[in-house]
Amino acid sequence: MLKPEHVKIDSLGPCHFRSPLNLATAFGDGLVNYVSEQARMPMAVEMLPGGPMGEGVLFETAGPRETIFFDPPEVKAAVITCGGLCPGLNNVIRSVFLELHHRYGAKEVLGIRYGYAGLEEDQKYPPLSLTPDIVGDIHNEGGTFLGSSRGPLDAAVGIATLRRLGVNMLFCVGGDGTQRGAYNLYREAQKQKYPMSIVGIPKTIDNDIQFVDRTFGYFSAVDEAKRVIACAHTEATGAPNGIAIVKLMGRHAGFIAAAATVASQDVNFVLVPEVPFALEGPGGLFQLVKERVLRRRHAVVVLAEGAGQDLLEGAETKYDASGNKLNEDIGPFMKNALTDYFKREQVPVNIKYIDPSYIIRAIPANCEDALLCDAFARNAVHAAMAGKTGMLVGCWYNVFIHIPIATAIRVPKQMDTEGGLWRAALAATGQPVRIGASC
Repeated sequence: MLKPEHVKIDSLGPCHFRSPLNLATAFGDGLVNYVSEQARMPMAVEMLPGGPMGEGVLFETAGPRETIFFDPPEVKAAVITCGGLCPGLNNVIRSVFLELHHRYGAKEVLGIRYGYAGLEEDQKYPPLSLTPDIVGDIHNEGGTFLGSSRGPLDAAVGIATLRRLGVNMLFCVGGDGTQRGAYNLYREAQKQKYPMSIVGIPKTIDNDIQFVDRTFGYFSAVDEAKRVIACAHTEATGAPNGIAIVKLMGRHAGFIAAAATVASQDVNFVLVPEVPFALEGPGGLFQLVKERVLRRRHAVVVLAEGAGQDLLEGAETKYDASGNKLNEDIGPFMKNALTDYFKREQVPVNIKYIDPSYIIRAIPANCEDALLCDAFARNAVHAAMAGKTGMLVGCWYNVFIHIPIATAIRVPKQMDTEGGLWRAALAATGQPVRIGASC
């Protein structure tokens, strides 16, 4: 159970400098306002049976403060992108720079190259000093022009590098692995008593970070996944007894698979990590797909990459360089399993398998994500200028908030299988609530 102390934001100290943004402070005058340091967003906004969840938990509201901790001309900031690619990374880099450079008048903004590898002691990848010309058009491109990488970083080495560069403000753009690294840097800066603001910006197309309604890149991924499903549907209907299997990203959360299914309306079965399913037996996936193929002559199956991992027995547990557990590849397994089943049943089928994962994550951000990227980036800058540290910018019921990194990364967010998105996915596919009598 989340408690009020779990959402307390650390600060570098009192704010003595007046913000150069020159915003208003009075409501009702039609002018853009600063956000009060006392502004809060309640965690519990819906009354549920048994009482509200998180009663008394109030998140700090994000936004520009009237007084700030840092003297803007003394700010030397750095922005770093880590982990897998995601639509919107360049948008975030650009908006962080624009807010610091044009609005606050920061002395310099560095782009750290190739993720945390750019903070290693040997400085194999020296940082890039950002300028308006350098970031001018990067938001129109996918990926990150700074480069990215996975892998652990010795926090002491990282802070030593940042101190050597004179950086007093760091923006860490990435998912749970990146934010774990950011938290370690924050703790090391505390240990060394080095006054550096470390602020996380949540990036993951999986949409699986706690207290962030939607992470940037998610809606772009759903858009592209919908187009892929449309092509898969064309393949399935273009051959007798055609079956198209599409594997989408989602290590432990089925948000992309479920949302793309609802947006598409062409999917017959969607399988996600949160909901176990059986292959064999009455009501199992094999039987359901067979009934569908015999009745309609085609079927489209969408898999999240983390679905059905319990079916892959004897697999060795592996982790990537960022410490994330690696899943076994459910896609080829499912294709082979369905092929073998229909052979046994003596039903001829045409099975096509599509894995668009690396294409989806490398596309530019769509309009919705572009807006979200800009808001995350600018609110992260406001937080850092006010001396906030060890925190992540979140979005809770469409209000931007501050969350301690330690709280955001405690457990990954998963889709609520009793909620609206999964209910909509079941309605769109027509599949049963449980696939397999034993599930």
